[in-house]
Amino acid sequence: MTLAGWEVMGQMIFTYDTELTLKAACVLVNTDRVDGERLDGLPALDAYLDSFGWTGRRDHDSAELESVCRLRARLGGIWAAADDEDAAVAQVNALLRDTKAQPWLTRHPEMPEWHLHLASVHDPLWQRMGAEIAMALADLIRAGELRRLKICAASDCEAVLIDLSRNRSGKFCDTGNCGNRQHVAAYRERRAKEAD
Repeated sequence: MTLAGWEVMGQMIFTYDTELTLKAACVLVNTDRVDGERLDGLPALDAYLDSFGWTGRRDHDSAELESVCRLRARLGGIWAAADDEDAAVAQVNALLRDTKAQPWLTRHPEMPEWHLHLASVHDPLWQRMGAEIAMALADLIRAGELRRLKICAASDCEAVLIDLSRNRSGKFCDTGNCGNRQHVAAYRERRAKEAD
């Protein structure tokens, strides 16, 4: 990392923890948009949480899973509102308020750089996740980069993506192999025209 977590020439646009949280939010939203419901039980929730390093209290019950699914729906609404900055800001502010976000700096042996936590490790899972995701979205909005929240451009896909490319050129999600499918279809169409 360079310049306190920002890389101008490389891929990193935001701080590491902001990018990781935005990616985690994107994956969470997509757990019911591609190939059916993939957050279909506590083992699936644990696998998701472990893959992004979510720490703190876990109740391991159906109420916790349901609350994360409700959070997922709220986040999907924020992605859907990304073209309307005022609507997106209102939803992010509501999420910050509902989660009672209270920022504090911390670091861990596995992540020695200072980063923000926004809820107590004892707060319910959805509240901790919602607060951290809302703050990452607030960073995105403050940087004037809300247009990085996108819906996949493939006509048969409803997945969301966080476009972290330098020039905001990402169009396709990475959950359904959409980019490759679109490129293959375009190639075949060009070949068919050349054959005529």
